[in-house]
Amino acid sequence: MLFDYRHIWKISYPILISMLMQQLVGITDVIYLGRLGEVELGASALGSTYFFTIFMVAFGFSIGAQIIMARRNGAKKYKNIGEVFYQGCSFLLMFWAAMVVLSWCVSPLLLTLLIDNEAVCRATLEYINWRIWGLAGASLLVMGRGFFVAVTKTYILTAVSMIMVIANIILNYIMIFGKFGFPAMGIAGAALASNLSEIIAVSFLGTYLYKYVDVAKYGLNKLTFMNFKLLKRILGVSIWTMLQQFVSVSTWFLFFIAIEHLGERELAVSNLVRSLSSFPYVIINALAAAVSSVTGNLMGKGQVGEVMPSVKRAVLMCGIIVFPLLILMAITAYPLLRIYTDNQVLIYASLPAYMVMLSAFIPLIPAWILFNAVSGTGNTQYAMKIEFYAMFLYVFHIFIVILYLKLPLAACWTADWVYNTAILFMAYRYMRSSKWQNKKI
Repeated sequence: MLFDYRHIWKISYPILISMLMQQLVGITDVIYLGRLGEVELGASALGSTYFFTIFMVAFGFSIGAQIIMARRNGAKKYKNIGEVFYQGCSFLLMFWAAMVVLSWCVSPLLLTLLIDNEAVCRATLEYINWRIWGLAGASLLVMGRGFFVAVTKTYILTAVSMIMVIANIILNYIMIFGKFGFPAMGIAGAALASNLSEIIAVSFLGTYLYKYVDVAKYGLNKLTFMNFKLLKRILGVSIWTMLQQFVSVSTWFLFFIAIEHLGERELAVSNLVRSLSSFPYVIINALAAAVSSVTGNLMGKGQVGEVMPSVKRAVLMCGIIVFPLLILMAITAYPLLRIYTDNQVLIYASLPAYMVMLSAFIPLIPAWILFNAVSGTGNTQYAMKIEFYAMFLYVFHIFIVILYLKLPLAACWTADWVYNTAILFMAYRYMRSSKWQNKKI
């Protein structure tokens, strides 16, 4: 099967809508909390990034499972897909239970050590203590998404994501501000609304899966919980994506911690800028996720010669879509920031960092698609090496520019350029070689 532009877009489009809707959950939080104050706005940046640092370990596991399911789908070993899916769900539920206990024990001490501002620290901890319970729903959701991406039937993801974001918008309004008889929970309400919206989305996806998918074809009619031999095989692939995803988001958390040391306003500004970066990022990430699935399917079919042409098509398609969006976002910077806050000082303080953020997407387009192609080959260990190399340069840049030199915020955001360029260099070098072509998983 040739994955031309039409096929790549057919896989990518539902993933794009799914990711966009998922990002809108976080964007909604920022818009609502921006009306409460700079402390809540800054704390939501730290709290959500802290949560996602934990969640991305689960997401990394789902990517590894997705790679294996995609390879089995390409090889037409459909009945083996179900057992991989169930092992993934079982493992992630155990991971959730462990993280709830660990977070409640460790988070208060860790955040007190890392965050200078006492008010921001209290608000961040309040958010996390509620949000950590949502790890179960979020984990099952990404496993479900991994299944549908692996079998290249991604259309349902659009509906699921729309249901989740609509639920989150309504629940945020009710719980943050205390409407319809509910108490005003502030930042804790944002966390609880996210948890409940993910549970609603998982319920819908699960109902669809068992009602409209041929469960017998994919081995989903045989419920299995713990098969340690299979789990070991999944972890053999997933452990590197788990570490890679953890490192990737933990550097974001370190970035926000460093920014918090510059001041309350700089942290609030960075949260606004980060939130707006979601729009171009989801497009790139959707096409990159499609490339990972395409790579796994092509290698499962033995068509390794088609992998790099598919990657090139995805990069070109992504550039055609994203570059005009970046230009539009630069032109409409003020009205976009105005959506988040009425504070004029905060808006104008955000503009320099906002422009630097937009420019950093130039190297990210080829970098992230190539990087996901590396993961799609099954060589997740090398993908982790790429991530570690980029992370080292990123953290070094943070230390020098933010903590040592204390340069203006716009200069601090050049860290994205360092990270994206490093990923691009390493991923391109690997995919140009022939080392990946005979990778077995």
